[in-house]
Amino acid sequence: MDLLPRRLLWLPLLLMLIAAAEGWYLHRRGRYDWRAYFASMGDAVGRAIVNRAVGISLGGALLALAYTHRLSDVPMNRWWSWPLLLLLQDFLYYWMHRADHRVHWLWATHSVHHSTNAYHLAAAYRLGWTGKLSGGAVMFAPLALLGFPLPAIAGALALNLLYQFWLHTELVPRLGPLEWILNTPAHHRVHHASNPPYLDRNYGGILIVFDRLFGTFAAEQPDEPCRYGLVRPLTSNNPLRIAVHGWLRLWQGLRRAENWRGRWLALFGPP
Repeated sequence: MDLLPRRLLWLPLLLMLIAAAEGWYLHRRGRYDWRAYFASMGDAVGRAIVNRAVGISLGGALLALAYTHRLSDVPMNRWWSWPLLLLLQDFLYYWMHRADHRVHWLWATHSVHHSTNAYHLAAAYRLGWTGKLSGGAVMFAPLALLGFPLPAIAGALALNLLYQFWLHTELVPRLGPLEWILNTPAHHRVHHASNPPYLDRNYGGILIVFDRLFGTFAAEQPDEPCRYGLVRPLTSNNPLRIAVHGWLRLWQGLRRAENWRGRWLALFGPP
């Protein structure tokens, strides 16, 4: 399931330039790690190569299967179609993202996104190389079963991720009343922090209301500065090391397991 049509492939390049502009601005103030920037770009390039080589994803195949058994056909030319799809997709994104943090199999890929110890726009590009293997996109199967076309589902996810690009910065302060409804840079800074009060919080994509409803919301506190990165920090800027470190830790957990229950928990329990 490709998120961007070919005519929009220039968009990631534009966002890379915007991230570089932020880096230039911060570098002039003496606080930007260009090695982390190029590590994030290396992750993005590696992901593009791997995705092209692998082809169809596990999640995409399951979505296609769900669509063949759809309950209806949702027309996408009605005024309500896209607003409804974006709302439902964001709701399911919340649960997918929550699972990414609570299921070790999914965390092995998603931990790449949290591996940088700095918080800049370039961090949005760290999405790992193994998303097609982990199959998290199956969480959107209810949309396919309802009858939303697969290209529309992919487009909604692309819009969600595009919105999240600007969240990865410390340059934007709190945004007043918008903080109650939307996911904002302040909320997403909390999500990327490894401080104990901030762990496993603020999973929302576009909206923050689902975190408020389901008890996973935490506000950024002035007396608790965000400490970014993993609980066990990864200091490497090697894109390959960044891409596989989560899987290596999963494998270590499997080797330590003494029985089938332990192996199951090593794969599908909390990381």
